Amino acid sequence: MSKEFQDMLSPINWERFDTILLDMDGTVLDLAFDNYFWRELVPGVYARQQDISKDAARDVIYELYSGREGTLEWYCLEFWTEQLGLDVLALKKSSRDRIRFLPGATDFLDAVKAGNKRLVLVTNAHQHALELKKAVTGLDRWFDEFVCSHDFGVPKEHPEFWHQLQGKLGFDPATTLFVDDSIPVLDAAIEYGLGAVVAIRCPDTGKPPQNTKGHHFIDGVGCWV
Repeated sequence: MSKEFQDMLSPINWERFDTILLDMDGTVLDLAFDNYFWRELVPGVYARQQDISKDAARDVIYELYSGREGTLEWYCLEFWTEQLGLDVLALKKSSRDRIRFLPGATDFLDAVKAGNKRLVLVTNAHQHALELKKAVTGLDRWFDEFVCSHDFGVPKEHPEFWHQLQGKLGFDPATTLFVDDSIPVLDAAIEYGLGAVVAIRCPDTGKPPQNTKGHHFIDGVGCWV
């Protein structure tokens, strides 16, 4: 990260931004929950339901996953409930104790709130998943608004999402900071013209840092406080 960009994002220069857009999973909340859910819990439950091995269940499920990443279906609980014959929302609720903030995230949110910035959570998560995580974590305490891509009919990876988001929020791209852990989403935000776009390098506390593919990055939002 260049010194110029570090200076722009340092605490003493937050007046440059009036709107902060934050992703949820992998930016504010630990992506370890979602990775456990889709890669461990769901295959295990599916294996028991179908009376097959967990490895065989993974083969079936990963084939269903294939090619859908970055589409609205990828994030849709109702779609996966239908595809897998499992009550996906009920499974999420059963494992809700694993939902937690990333290190330092609440301190960062407190600091942004104290700075009187407009703080908006912008997520691809399904509405039911968002409501569950709000109930578990109390995200309402910090965020002024919540935007779910399902309400727009397109995911954050799609250019149309950003046009609809700007129409809904009326933000100025030049004075808006956006933080996300998804490289395709960050690419779309840059293409739209947001003034500052930052990647999260450590979205999952159980995994090594990711390659941010040339994006300006920070290990986690907690590093800013």
